[in-house]
Amino acid sequence: MALAAERTAPRLTLDDLATESVSALAGRYAGGTVPTDLRTLDGRPTGRMLAVRGADRGPLFGALRRFAGGAAFPWEGKSLHAADARFGAGINRVRLGGRHQLFAFRTSFEPSLLDGAPCIRLDYDLAENPGLIRKIHDEIREVAPGLYLGPAMWKGATGAALVLWFGLDLEAQCAAPTWP
Repeated sequence: MALAAERTAPRLTLDDLATESVSALAGRYAGGTVPTDLRTLDGRPTGRMLAVRGADRGPLFGALRRFAGGAAFPWEGKSLHAADARFGAGINRVRLGGRHQLFAFRTSFEPSLLDGAPCIRLDYDLAENPGLIRKIHDEIREVAPGLYLGPAMWKGATGAALVLWFGLDLEAQCAAPTWP
């Protein structure tokens, strides 16, 4: 009797995550993991805004989802480089009137502001960033091989509040920019 060929589950993608609600993404994030070494994130992963709190249902959700997945969306992803296994740095890649690298951050392992479990924190509280950007708190966890999910939060007087969910795909690296 022949054995059935092993079937491999399709790889989870940013497109798959973009179909999920804010609450579904929160559940997926809660089950995520962190690597033991930040150097595994080194590169230029493709990024995507996935869902905005309060706009994850109805016609607005569909319009935002299409815009975030299209070529006109200004955020391209993040570039990450670890200094060592525990600490690193990064910057956002943005297309607004050309390609720019904006809003630097530091990376480290920290407890999540959402649930206290380990996450990779992206700390924008750097002197070189404008005051509004310094109030952003991002964190990420791996939810499938090479696929990271994270909340973008606003640090206010009463604590951090969820603004949106974003994803980073390490399997879909962006090419290095060519400058004129």
